[in-house]
Amino acid sequence: MSSVPRLVIAAPSSGSGKTTVATGLMAAFAARGLAVSAHKVGPDYIDPGYHALATGRVGRNLDAYLCGPELVAPLFLHGASGCDLAVVEGVMGLYDGAAGEGELASTAHVAKLLRAPVVLVVDASSQSRSVAALVHGFASWDPEVRVGGVILNKVGSDRHEELLRDALDAAGVPVLGVLRRAAQVDTPSRHLGLVPVAERHSAAVEAVAAMGEQVARGCDLAALEALARGAGPVPGGSAPWTPEPMPTHRPTRLAERPGPVVAVAGGEAFTFSYAEHTELLTAAGAEVVTFDPLRDEQLPDGTAGLVIGGGFPEVYAAELSANEPLRKAVAALAERGAPVAAECAGLLYLCRELDGKPMCGVLDATARMSERLTLGYRDAVAVGDSVLAVAGTRMRGHEFHRTLVEPGAGPAPAWGVRTPVRRVEGFVQQGVHASYLHTHWASEPGVARRFVERCRTS
Repeated sequence: MSSVPRLVIAAPSSGSGKTTVATGLMAAFAARGLAVSAHKVGPDYIDPGYHALATGRVGRNLDAYLCGPELVAPLFLHGASGCDLAVVEGVMGLYDGAAGEGELASTAHVAKLLRAPVVLVVDASSQSRSVAALVHGFASWDPEVRVGGVILNKVGSDRHEELLRDALDAAGVPVLGVLRRAAQVDTPSRHLGLVPVAERHSAAVEAVAAMGEQVARGCDLAALEALARGAGPVPGGSAPWTPEPMPTHRPTRLAERPGPVVAVAGGEAFTFSYAEHTELLTAAGAEVVTFDPLRDEQLPDGTAGLVIGGGFPEVYAAELSANEPLRKAVAALAERGAPVAAECAGLLYLCRELDGKPMCGVLDATARMSERLTLGYRDAVAVGDSVLAVAGTRMRGHEFHRTLVEPGAGPAPAWGVRTPVRRVEGFVQQGVHASYLHTHWASEPGVARRFVERCRTS
């Protein structure tokens, strides 16, 4: 069993300062010369970008809903391989999970699956002695969740800090850090959360460095590291997850077969992707090449398949539309039946238009911004065969957007979805699979293998 030192950074609610503290801890430990593995509970794509800046390693997600509880420890061990310490940033409040599913996919659930100590970040700006009751409640709610200490955020003065420490001393919960109200680091947000690193790289580098300095000044790093090192083995005897398929899934040796080029959209407009997707495509024999739809006028040479993940095409609609040569290249690739997998932002890019601006025109559909936020986990089943799955394949996904797609006639749906009402969603057309659902392919590795095989034969 692996004994990776680890901490889970949680909070009573969203907005308490988890991202600042978690990212700052990663940066502070990395500055001490430690190899730090960064993880995020839930489906969030943006926070891992900041984590990657702090650690110099790819940020990874741990989602017990999308991947199943049984994959949380293996995915953690895969990401933490070769590292000295791991920091896991929680999601929402400590005990908030998938709606109507109890503890499933909550920060507490992941902490229990990893048997990791929890550090509770508390916004103390409007309380003093009451902080002890709050922390006591969170620490005692579930005896399997070990709250190893608290970091007090937005503390106003020396006197305020003294009152908070006195209260928590009486509650028996150690204070492992204090961050002052005036020293908060600005991380700009917009309609779907923080602005991604790719859109503000220089400013993000400065912000992450400032977070690291703030946390190093205000937190007891030695005590936090000791808490992490006391975590013990990851339970269950889990082996690290691997993108490599089992030998029975290899009809011939991959080394003897040329790898098809799979182009993956990147750049500022398409920042949402899980690291494991590229790893799975590569393990299935593909040559993965990233391109930028904002700047590249052609697809990579030899492109046999296309993956367009999530992001913010609505922010860059004018620039995407202005790149007419690439839009035509994408349309031509789809027209000849090549495999194309598109999620959320990718779906919008394949439409005829987005907010009145021409897009690729692969799908007979128009897209526009909406005031309504669509958010939540989804259970999905493939309605028919596609380049990703055979009919009846079950996967779990996540929707997170403020756009609407109005379809024309023609394409078949991609998924049957239960939301709680049942509906169909997405498009399957020739080699195109386009949907609002973000899925994690580690939960169904056959998706990547099927996609790459179709790239070989289309």
